[in-house]
Amino acid sequence: MSSRRKAISLIVAAPLLALGLLAGCTPSEPVFKSTDISGTSYGKTLRLTDHHGQERTLADFKGKVVTIFFGYTQCPDVCPTALSGMSTVMQELGPDAERVQVIFVTVDPERDTPELLAQYVPAFDARFLGLYGTPEKIAEVAKEFRVFYRKSGDLAGHYTIDHTAGTYVFGPDGRPRLYVKHAEDPQVVVADIKALLAGK
Repeated sequence: MSSRRKAISLIVAAPLLALGLLAGCTPSEPVFKSTDISGTSYGKTLRLTDHHGQERTLADFKGKVVTIFFGYTQCPDVCPTALSGMSTVMQELGPDAERVQVIFVTVDPERDTPELLAQYVPAFDARFLGLYGTPEKIAEVAKEFRVFYRKSGDLAGHYTIDHTAGTYVFGPDGRPRLYVKHAEDPQVVVADIKALLAGK
């Protein structure tokens, strides 16, 4: 090849090479729409009792995507909204819903008896589980998940509870993966769960 042809080849190739390098540096689209918390260590001490009276840990649900929401049955709006949203998610998932476990952890163990949880939680979806424990155990688990909760009002019995309103999502391998903000569009949650089920 002549020197002139070599020079022309280099002139043509240089911009293409630069474009290739730029394409390699362009960040790819994030896999999830919810907040990715992969690598955190939430949930290591989750050991509570479900509304059937069976002790549960995250290991019981290995192979499933697990969502965990902290709330209480007398919550006026946030908790019903969260559970209704997850009910819609389960419907939209279709057959994939069998590979998902929705968990509701009470932050009001004094009032949320197993009987009350058994009535309240499955009313949104029969597959949902309500978990409870002693006030000390609930405090321990809430601390593990960095969940805030505090009684407000008449502490003699007619009180509400201020609490963290997001949902934690664990992958089929039992590791924490996502944090879903309150009142998120169910379609966003469906897409994220499908991605986790696909091994993302």
